[in-house]
Amino acid sequence: MRLVIAKCAVDYEGRLGAHLPEAIRLIMIKADGCVAIHADGGAYKPLNWMNAPNLLIEHDGVWTVTNPAGEKLTITINEFISDSSHDLGQDPGLDKDGVEAHLQELLAASPEVLGSGFRLVRREYPTQVGPVDLLCRDANGHAVAIEIKRRGEIAGIEQLTRYLEFLNHDPALAPVQGILAAQSIRPQARALAIDRGIQCLEIDYDLLRGIQPNQTSLF
Repeated sequence: MRLVIAKCAVDYEGRLGAHLPEAIRLIMIKADGCVAIHADGGAYKPLNWMNAPNLLIEHDGVWTVTNPAGEKLTITINEFISDSSHDLGQDPGLDKDGVEAHLQELLAASPEVLGSGFRLVRREYPTQVGPVDLLCRDANGHAVAIEIKRRGEIAGIEQLTRYLEFLNHDPALAPVQGILAAQSIRPQARALAIDRGIQCLEIDYDLLRGIQPNQTSLF
């Protein structure tokens, strides 16, 4: 990972336009090509970013980042304060919580819940940016990537989008469709999924485990 602290201005051109006036910011360039610009505040969310795959060109203090979707991020650097690179090694990934891990196990055992005629190809199918929870084939033999979350949010759609970009480079799989499967899905995530051509599917965890909705309990 490359970490650059610099006085810079940032311009984004894509579905919307955005401009960040000159200020001191942290620029992160990850090994997979992701570029993110952070301020000293605002928790984890960057001010602007460009997901991989993309192309970064540096010339005379101007960094231009473009991607296949036609988006462009221009970083105009007027002063470098710090520039360092670090090899973080292979990350083991985030362990899913119990519900997400069990959902993956149950859906892998019963892929037809995701769609009629679905069959499992592999759990944790590897890509260059991390493993897809489930890779399936639908009734027509088309590849489908499924990301499983307890709660479906925008971050899950972004994550699945990155997986789909890499999977669709494989001619043995393309075209690959995407499904976000979760117990509940936020409206903002649904809106982004529609824009990205991703299907959202709410899963009844208890019903999937074989618990009837009207089943009574002593406690």
